[in-house]
This record gives sequence, C-alpha cells and structure tokens, in this order.
Amino acid sequence: MFARNSLLARLAASAASFAASAVLLLRLRTRSRATDVTEEKRREEAEAAQRCQREIDRMIEHSEAERQLRDSEERYRASFEQAAMGILHTSFQGRIIRCNREFGEMVGYSPEELAGRPFQEITLPGDQPPSRSFFERMISGELATASFEKRYVRKDGTLTWVNLTITTQRDSEGRPLHFMTMVQDINARKAAEQQLAVAQESLRKSEERYRTAFQMTMDAVALNRVSDGAYVDCNLAFQTMTMYRQDEVLGRTSLELGIWADPLDRARMIDIVNSGQVCRNMEAQFRKKNGDIFWGMMSASTMDVDGEPCVLTVTRDMSEAKMAETEIKRLAYYDPLTGLPNRRMLLERLQRALSYDRHNSRKRALLFVDVDNFKTLNDTLGHHIGDLLLQEVSRRITSCIRETDTAARIGGDEFVLMLEGLSESQEEAASQARQIAEKILARMAEPYALSARECISTSSIGITVFGYGRENGAQILQQADIAMYQAKAAGRNAIRFFAPALQAAVTARARLEDEIRQGLREHQFALWYQPQVDAGLIVGAEALLRWNHPQRGVLGPLEFVPLAEETGLIIPLGRMVLEQACQQAAVWAGVPGSDSIPIAVNVSARQFRQPDFVGHVLETIEHTGARPENLKIEITESMLLDNLEETVAIMQTLKGHGLKFSLDDFGTGYSSLAYLKRLPLDQLKIDRTFVRDILVNSTNGALAQAIISLAQALGLLVIAEGVETDEQLALLSRLGCGCYQGFLFSKAVPAAEFEALLKRV
Repeated sequence: MFARNSLLARLAASAASFAASAVLLLRLRTRSRATDVTEEKRREEAEAAQRCQREIDRMIEHSEAERQLRDSEERYRASFEQAAMGILHTSFQGRIIRCNREFGEMVGYSPEELAGRPFQEITLPGDQPPSRSFFERMISGELATASFEKRYVRKDGTLTWVNLTITTQRDSEGRPLHFMTMVQDINARKAAEQQLAVAQESLRKSEERYRTAFQMTMDAVALNRVSDGAYVDCNLAFQTMTMYRQDEVLGRTSLELGIWADPLDRARMIDIVNSGQVCRNMEAQFRKKNGDIFWGMMSASTMDVDGEPCVLTVTRDMSEAKMAETEIKRLAYYDPLTGLPNRRMLLERLQRALSYDRHNSRKRALLFVDVDNFKTLNDTLGHHIGDLLLQEVSRRITSCIRETDTAARIGGDEFVLMLEGLSESQEEAASQARQIAEKILARMAEPYALSARECISTSSIGITVFGYGRENGAQILQQADIAMYQAKAAGRNAIRFFAPALQAAVTARARLEDEIRQGLREHQFALWYQPQVDAGLIVGAEALLRWNHPQRGVLGPLEFVPLAEETGLIIPLGRMVLEQACQQAAVWAGVPGSDSIPIAVNVSARQFRQPDFVGHVLETIEHTGARPENLKIEITESMLLDNLEETVAIMQTLKGHGLKFSLDDFGTGYSSLAYLKRLPLDQLKIDRTFVRDILVNSTNGALAQAIISLAQALGLLVIAEGVETDEQLALLSRLGCGCYQGFLFSKAVPAAEFEALLKRV
C-alpha cells in the first residue's frame, strides 16, 4: 500500500545500524577505562567513539525525516480515500494499479476488483480511441496533463459520464512512475444540459457560462486545526472557489472569513467528524470573498498532522446542479408559455386542499375557464397571435383572483382556478364563486390588442363548489369540466354550475363506451340494408349499422355512433362495417338478381383520414372476394374541409380500382361548386331534411330542384333519402329525381329480409 513496505524496510535498516553503533560505542568506552591500554590506543578509541556518536546523531535525524514522511503519507492516504471525486493510478500500459472507493462506487466495482484491469475494459468502445490518444501523447511527452470527458461502463451495464484530469506521478528524483487521474462525476451536469435545452435563450446562455465554470473547477481541499479551527493549508481550487488568496486564509478560521453561509451547517459537520464518523457529501451554502453565495457538496474527516488533530475537507461546487434542479422543478410544475402552474401542480394543490378540508368547514370552488372559438382564432391569425392571446388571458384571470387562490393552465386554451376560503355555506360560497366568474367573464370580453391587431374573444366558465370531505381531485376537475361544456352548450360567454344530473350523464356515457368495446369484442354489431329504388326496382342498398344490445335490444346508430366518433371507437366500428359489407356484396354477387346491387357504406371522417385507409379498403375487398364496382363509399361534406387535396387523391385512387362515391347530406354543410367539380363523384344525395318538408316549404323544393339540376349538369346520379309519402315521391319525380330511399319503400332490414324484398320485385 503506497510506500508503506519501503518505509518499513528503511526504518528496520536504520534501527539495526543504530543498535550496532551503540554496541560499538559501549565497547570503546569500556576499553578506554582499562589500565593496560596505551595512550595512543586510547586516542584511537576516542576518535572511533566520536565517529560512532556522529553516526547515531545522523540516524536520529534520519528517523525524524522518516516520521515526517510517514505523516505526509497518512495525509495523502486520507485525501486519497476521502476525496469527493474518484482517484485512479494507471500504469503506462493502461492497467489500473489502484483506485479509491469513490471511483469504485462510480463504476460499480470494488477497488480490489479493478486492480490490474486495463481501463479499456470499463470504457465505452466509442470512447476508447480518444482515451488511448491522450495516454500516448502524455507518454511521448507531447502533453504534460490532459483533461477530457468520457463514459465508463458500470458493472451493471449502465453508462456513467465522467471528467478525467490526468497527470504523471513521479518519484523523488523526477522519474515517471505512473499516471494519476482525478475522476469527476458529471452525470448531473449532463442531465441538466438535456433538460435545460428546452429553456429560454437567456437561460441557455447562463447555463453555458455555468457549465464552462463547472468543467474547469477542481474540488477545493482545506485543512483546519481541531483546536482552534484555523486553516493550516488549502489548495488552489479552494482559493479559486472562495476568491481568497492563501495568505488571507492561513491562520484564520472559516467563521472569521464568513465562508459558511449558515454557521449551523458547520456545526453539523463538526458534530459528525467529532463523533468519529466521516461526513460524506453534505450539501451546504458557502459565501465567497465578494459576498456571493454558492452551493457546495462537502466531505470531511479528522486526521493527525504532526501530532495535531485536524479536519480535512473536500468541497465540490454544485451550483450548476442546484440551478438545474430548480429549473427542472419549474419545467415540471409550471406552464412555459404563461408562467402559471400546470396541471400537475394544480392537482397536487387540489389534493392538499382536500386533505385540509377534513379539518376545515370552509368551502372552495373550482372554475374551469375555456376560451371560446380559440381554435378558429389560432387557425385564422396564426399560432403566434394565439400565444399572445393566451398570455393576455392568463394576466386577466390572475388580476381577478386573490394571492391565496390558484390559477393554472392545464392545456391549450383551458384554465382552471381554485378559489380558497369561501363561505361555510354552500349557497354563499357558490355566490362568491359566481361573482369572481362574472368578473373574469367581463375582463375576457374586453378587446385584445395583439401585435397591432384588435381581437374580440369570450370565455365559458364551469364552476363546482367542494369541501364536503367526500370528493377526490379527479372528480372535482371533471365536474368543473362538465359544467364548462354546459356553458358552451348554452351559447358560450356563459357561466354554469355543476349539477349531480350532469355527473349521472357522464357516468352513463362512460358505461356506454365500455359496452361498445364489449360489443365489438362479442360481435354484437350487424349491418341492416335499406333499399334504394328507381322506377319501382331495387337498384342499390345502403348498409346501416345496428347494435344487438344484450339488455336494450336493437339500437340504431344515433344511440352510439356520436360517442364512438368522440372516443375513436368509430375506427374499429368502421372497419367492421366495411368487412361485413364486402362479405355481403360477395355473397350477393353469386345470386342471380342481386349480383349487380351496389352496397353504399358510410365512412366517418376519422376513418377516411387514417393513413392506411386506402390499403385497408383494397385488402378487405381482395380477401372477401367482393367486386369493387358493387361497393359505394358515402362521404359527407364536412370531410372536404380539412384537406381537399388529400380527399381528392384518396378518391381517385379508389376510383381507379372500380369503387364508386356518393356525397351524402349534400346541401347541409359548406357546399361549394369549386370543390364539387373536382371530386370524382358518382352520385349526390338529397338530404332527408329537404325531403321532409318539401310539400310545405317552397324553399326546400327549390333547393331540391337546384341539387337535381346541378347533378344533371355535372353528369352525376341523384338520390333522395327520407322519402315517406306518395306525395313526396310525386313531387321529387316531377323535379327530375329518379332514385329514392325511405320508409315509403322499406325500412332497413337484415340481409335475409332484404333478399326477400328482391324476390318480390
């Protein structure tokens, strides 16, 4: 261990020499007293005794030097073992000679396991070439020292980032012995760099300055006497870190210099080391000479120096890591756009409030604020203007509440307010919440000056009062959300309170969603078919979805399709409809009289926009054996608004494979000749709303006439749906419509009944 064996050998040799000299001196003195010794003989013996005395004096002086060497060795060993960074001795061949326990903990090995291993074994392969390059340049004398970053592979296979500073260890005569490497764990800094990459530009620049300082800073080492606390030694890193020169430090105490920001931290460290323990990685704040405060991580232990008890401290500047921790917390709990608390912080505060409510009778209220028509403004004026609006909304909201209240942005244009300390009476608390909501509503309706634009925007607010000790945070937030949607349903720019009936509706909705999922798994859905008639003959069929509900019986699409659209379940439902329709088309294709009957299938906008929609349709047709010309896809006008170019491309691809297209509900949406003439359509459908009142409303008749004329001009077929009376049929016939669908001919029926209808025609 270090120079211990060599030191012991030298001490043993000195002791032997000392004993021999002492014996010789004793003999000489004894012989000098003999009476038979001549005068000349006595003179020779006296000279020999003097030489022996000088040798003894020299050995005593050498023994003192050996003791000082031992003390220095002990100080070095303590620094080696207690250092807050890893220390590594490596041979010029790249093998690890020894390392301290701190380095072992960094890489997950014990020092004994690492001894004798090549450092390449624990170095990431991609980082080995630079490491070898630095070693070779130092061995050749090109570099005196080297500092670089690399990644070690820990024993468990994970990676750890370190900063290495390598120097050459030499003996007393200057001959190189091995490399000594100071290893600094920089994982916290690397993690901070990744987290801070998303912060603002000013924070990024600040982080770069601190990163540079952190990279260049070595650990500060200092030695203080236990008796009076005075500094007896400190390294250059300590001087750099504290901004004190060495002559300003030695002989003075840390309390005199004011280095500890909180003297209680020093007392805590002293208590630990006085109890015989090692103080490891204690975090504390320190003060520089200029008064600046910084965070440091200190390790300390006691040791004797020339017989004097001292405290050795090793301190690492961790200001950057603390700043990163603060910033990470800010990013985790605050909205970056408005600076308001985010959903996570809101829910935590809400949970604390609910815990406190068990001992407090005062009510609280949650206000769910949603900006009306924000998407339209955002899409029309651009996201930059939308962001400015949201920032102004957050300022207006916070100006309407107290400091004790919480305003949070939980996503998009949704804000939630938690009002504290309302009345113990539910009615009075609701009145107080309404007053604040009305104030917010008025402020939100004031004009906004956004980047030289004046905009008008309103909001809808849902309110729920809580504080009964039975709620949970998710339920309360859901109640406020439900109330907000009620405000929107009331025409927007309104306030609504949550009512239990709304919660019942939400519960029923959730139950229906689960039942739809179960119905899909258990194949409870089936297609029924409604005839499409021309000149008394069935010329087509529209596939209409029915749900064979195990408790409620057969349900029509209005009972479940709207919810399926909202939840995304319309995708698997739509795939199932297409599958069943193609299977039925394949069956009818082999039956005389029904082989040319096309089946019209309604496709939702969400299904139509699926990236694999075209591929899925063609694959379904192929594996079911259906004829493409016997499949007609019905789309709605709303599908044309999102991306007309994409819609046209999808339709043209499927048309190229023989499929037909019908535009459903024509005239009820955003009809435009500009897009209509671009669509590869085969048919227009007159909506049932025009047919229903066609006999009593002349406008409906005119619209039906216009649609028929337009279809004829574009060379498209036209069909009227919802025909229920002979009078409607007669009028539509006079207007030029030749194809019909409705209860006058037949309601939608199962496939077997539809086949029976075909046989009767």
